[in-house]
Amino acid sequence: MSDHYSALGVDRDASPDEIKKAYRKLARELHPDVNPDPASAEKFKSVTTAYEVLSDPAKRQSYDRGGDPFSQFGGGGANFGFGDIMDAFFGGGGSRGPRSRMREGQDALIRVEVDLAEACFGVDREFEVETAIACGKCHGNGCSAGTKPSTCDICKGRGEVQQVQRSFIGQVMTSRPCASCQGYGSVIKQPCSECAGDGRVRARKTIQVKIPAGVETGNRIQLTGQGEVGPGGGPAGDLYVEIVEREHPFLIRDGIDLHISLSIPVTSAALGGEVTIETLDGERTVSFKPGTQSGHRVVLKDLGITRLRGGGRGDLIAHLEVATPTKLSKEEEELLRKLATLRKEDGSSVSVHLLDEKADAGFFAKFRGAFHR
Repeated sequence: MSDHYSALGVDRDASPDEIKKAYRKLARELHPDVNPDPASAEKFKSVTTAYEVLSDPAKRQSYDRGGDPFSQFGGGGANFGFGDIMDAFFGGGGSRGPRSRMREGQDALIRVEVDLAEACFGVDREFEVETAIACGKCHGNGCSAGTKPSTCDICKGRGEVQQVQRSFIGQVMTSRPCASCQGYGSVIKQPCSECAGDGRVRARKTIQVKIPAGVETGNRIQLTGQGEVGPGGGPAGDLYVEIVEREHPFLIRDGIDLHISLSIPVTSAALGGEVTIETLDGERTVSFKPGTQSGHRVVLKDLGITRLRGGGRGDLIAHLEVATPTKLSKEEEELLRKLATLRKEDGSSVSVHLLDEKADAGFFAKFRGAFHR
């Protein structure tokens, strides 16, 4: 009988970790894909057989007693676990075995609409969500009262079953999750009548969220542990609240600044004046000087949106557009003609000038004709 301990270069009292470490080292050196030498291939089969015996407690015990560790598989041949070879080459090492019924829950996402004032100053919201919560009847273990999961009869609690196939280098043993217990290693024979063994149920719960000042569409607020409870009563995921900002009737947001379009009569533009507007902070006055032209801007400091991080606020910018009358009474027309005569203005007074490339004509065009005050 081959000396499997010598093949791996370990002592007879070597621990499972020492055996696995020795096998990985030799497998990297001797595998046929790495070392095509025929002698190395034979040695590779020898060390994989040795590892298959010494890594399995039952086979190792049978071998130590002088028995045939492969008798249950119909005799000889080199047997090795494919997963262990992959571990040897790619540094795996996670222990195989039954997986836990308790798993982390999924994250959830909801969208919440806010108006412009709420986005600017922040708001506290309360709403209901439908989600998965821990089953109150079984407290997440999925079993009926007074019962517990039973060891799977098929895999004997290992959570996986093994299959032996013949290959060009001998018998290859592969492992796969047990179909009977889905890899848990145990079976719930008397599941909870409330959750059917899942450990959680669907329910509605109330969520409170503090929406900070300065948010805008697309911002997300993370509520840790407010998502769905995981299977088997596992820890809950997170809940993400995504902000959707409703459009304001006459204020347009651009980052932390607000914009408003004001249409003023041609006479007011010529003589100067002021107009009262509604802002997020109440009524404010916009003053303009005589001779105001279309495109003139009046900046009202600190009346914009609160900065999300760092404090402070943006500005409210009033865009002025001179409204030229389209319909005149006979008296109004006569007065304008007298004014034109006094100012010596006629068709020849029109001048051509270059556009200001720095002017944001596209942005201002969004306001044109939208508001009349």
